[in-house]
Amino acid sequence: MKRTVLIMAGGKGERFWPRSRVSMPKQFLSLTGDGRTMIQLTVERILPLVEMEDIYIATNEAYRELVRQQLPKVPEHNILCEPAGRNTAPCIGLAAVHMAARNEDAVMIVLPSDHLVKDNDAFLETFKEACEIAEHENSLVTVGITPNYPETGYGYIKYNRDKKFKSGYEVERFVEKPELEKAKAYLAEGSYLWNSGMFVWKVSTILKCFREFMPSTCEGLIKIKAAIGTKQEDEVLKREFLQLESQSVDYGIMEKAGNIYILPGNFGWDDVGSWLAVGRIRENDGDGNVIQGNVVAVGTKNCVIEGAQKLIAAVGLEDIIIVDTKDATLIAAKESAGEIKQVLARLRETDRTQYL
Repeated sequence: MKRTVLIMAGGKGERFWPRSRVSMPKQFLSLTGDGRTMIQLTVERILPLVEMEDIYIATNEAYRELVRQQLPKVPEHNILCEPAGRNTAPCIGLAAVHMAARNEDAVMIVLPSDHLVKDNDAFLETFKEACEIAEHENSLVTVGITPNYPETGYGYIKYNRDKKFKSGYEVERFVEKPELEKAKAYLAEGSYLWNSGMFVWKVSTILKCFREFMPSTCEGLIKIKAAIGTKQEDEVLKREFLQLESQSVDYGIMEKAGNIYILPGNFGWDDVGSWLAVGRIRENDGDGNVIQGNVVAVGTKNCVIEGAQKLIAAVGLEDIIIVDTKDATLIAAKESAGEIKQVLARLRETDRTQYL
């Protein structure tokens, strides 16, 4: 059966400021030190399962040229530019109607563009089996991540260990980001996985779910599909997409649907959600520091320090993030890494948008 892939690449990557900017968000940056950007790594990772002509990139018009530059082999008509951000459900729906225009029975793999994976072989085996489950059961399939600590920043998915098909387990429920004690309980219980935001289903299956659970969105998607390939395509897309409900696919469909399976993902996944992730994905020195650029560190431990040509001298620091760019410098305690978005909000409030 034909396999297609949607890579969602419209995010702003605000928690990676000041390297990630509105004009160059995280997915178009190289954060691993090997020169390849996150979106390029995502495409390389999934290519053994699909043809390049069946890879779709959902982004916005401001990033169309970045996608062209970084992924020149992706067909131009597969770059889907959303007129505005409407969360993951409309994004997935837009890609689904484009895929359906070519092959409604194709299997659709949905991936974020800004995750990292250490074991690509295990990743491919997991998604190969996810495709098989989606093909034979007309199921909605998600890949969860086996938790190794009580993370409070992720949603969780509870599965039924007694109801299994191949390596997939029947999903019992989706759980919002928990408090620490509840996260510890989930970890101890053993039948909860982190919600990774990666999905597999047949195009026809997900479109049926839109009809059932998000009917008003489905009406708009049908109009967009009818205009694909016509002179009115851009006009209809702009008019209809802006009217779609801004909703996540988790809330809009997955939490309401049945026949959902989850496969545990054990392939060294990291969502690279903030500068803290750099400490996990790059090599540390003997003092636990991750250093890049022109840096001298004295008596400094467990820090992330990233610069360019300007010398950064760090003395007696611990658990600090320092990121220096041409026009902005971030200095933050590691424990406050999740609050970087507040800096951006303050910049907007004070009309200093040139730094965004």
